[in-house]
Amino acid sequence: MVAATAARAVTASATPSSVDVVFDHPEKFADVKDSMLGSDEGRDAILGTLKAHIIGRAAPMLPAGYHLTLTFSDIHLAGDFEPWRGPRWDDVRIVRDIYPPYFKFTYLLTDASGRVVKQGSESIRDVGFQYRAVLDRSDPLRYEKDILTDWVHANLHGLNKS
Repeated sequence: MVAATAARAVTASATPSSVDVVFDHPEKFADVKDSMLGSDEGRDAILGTLKAHIIGRAAPMLPAGYHLTLTFSDIHLAGDFEPWRGPRWDDVRIVRDIYPPYFKFTYLLTDASGRVVKQGSESIRDVGFQYRAVLDRSDPLRYEKDILTDWVHANLHGLNKS
């Protein structure tokens, strides 16, 4: 059973993805922390979750042979840590409207021949993020995922209808 799982993992990683998500110098991002001081492991886990979410939403929307690359240069998660609350609150992200999520990235979409179909840069700050109708209220990245899903749908909708 372990061998079969390992074989599937190797096969899945060897299959080229139609979506690449790159985090350019994530240690310099404004706020991708799991606690007041943050850790590299926490940051990498958060970015891994966002990456998997983007790939899961974007890949099915791309026609065969198309390739999308998103390169993030900055991210600020919704909410922030408020150290004046005391040491027991070091790992509690306070989500209030004064701490909106922010994403800065470039994107490149190419077709099967390598021709550029779309490209550009985005700076997305959603100051009304708390008014979003998110379904999973227990997901700590619910606002970020919803914003990125909206971007994917707005920019890739209709590509797979050819």
